[in-house]
Amino acid sequence: MKFIVETSARHVHLSKADLETLFGEGYELTVKKMLSQPGQYACAERVDVVGPKKTIPGVSILGPTRNATQVEISLTDARSIGVSAPIRESGDIAGTGACKLVGPEGEVEIAEGVIAAKRHIHMTPADAAQCDVKDKDVVSVKIETEGRSLIFGDVVCRVNENFALAMHIDTDESNAACAAPGTMGEIVK
Repeated sequence: MKFIVETSARHVHLSKADLETLFGEGYELTVKKMLSQPGQYACAERVDVVGPKKTIPGVSILGPTRNATQVEISLTDARSIGVSAPIRESGDIAGTGACKLVGPEGEVEIAEGVIAAKRHIHMTPADAAQCDVKDKDVVSVKIETEGRSLIFGDVVCRVNENFALAMHIDTDESNAACAAPGTMGEIVK
């Protein structure tokens, strides 16, 4: 079974409290574009991500708000700005990197929450059954591209009835595979 492989560029998920600190009391995110995962969207708003060495200006915010603020960057980004970004699944932020976020109305210092997202496949229970996997299984995925085909190991299967079938890799991984929009992958055993 083949599925789309999408490149997840650097982005920020904000808590409601941090959103209000950065953009003002009562502020609501503006939907710019719906994403492939149901209910998820890219916002018109952006923030600067500040590390000890450098700042990444204008980083996209993804909505809706979450319980905890999380910054997802590539390992190249992390080295560039001088922060720690352990490879983790989204939401697993305990003991992760720190940075400062700067918005038009304020700044937020996050003591943890900077990660390089672990590559993963979103799938429904029906998709998982068809692929003979279950939630949290770790698989390898073959991606065939012009001159850069490869097999990604350590891919986490994330199964939920609200997901849409898609694999997510970061920009470093996408560049390594020369993945373009429409690139497909398949689980290999």
